[in-house]
Formats: sequence, C-alpha cells, structure tokens
Amino acid sequence: MAVPKCKVSKARRNSRAANWKLETPNLVECPQCHELKLSHQACKKCGYYDGEQVVAIKDKSDKE
Repeated sequence: MAVPKCKVSKARRNSRAANWKLETPNLVECPQCHELKLSHQACKKCGYYDGEQVVAIKDKSDKE
C-alpha cells in the first residue's frame, strides 16, 4: 500500500483544486450573417452550417 512520505499542508492540498477554471467558449464569425457563433454548430441567427441551411429560422413576423 502506498504511504505518503510527508504531510501535505492544507495550502498545498487546496491549491490543487484552485486550478479548475471555466473557459470562455471559442466563438467564430458566421460566413453568412457575420454573427458570432459556436464553432462546429449551426448559426442561431441564420441557421446555416458549412454553407448549407440546416435549420429553418422563423422570423418574429411569422408568428403573427
């Protein structure tokens, strides 16, 4: 069984958990509408992905 050679202080122990940070998502510009979107996903504004419209986007005027 593994046994530690020295006591690990509270500061050293807690500093290991302090390095888990959230990262901002990588945003790229949509080539169709030039809005920022998540990479490798369809654009939420225009519905295009890889040059093809894959999601039909409804306008606010269509609801009326």
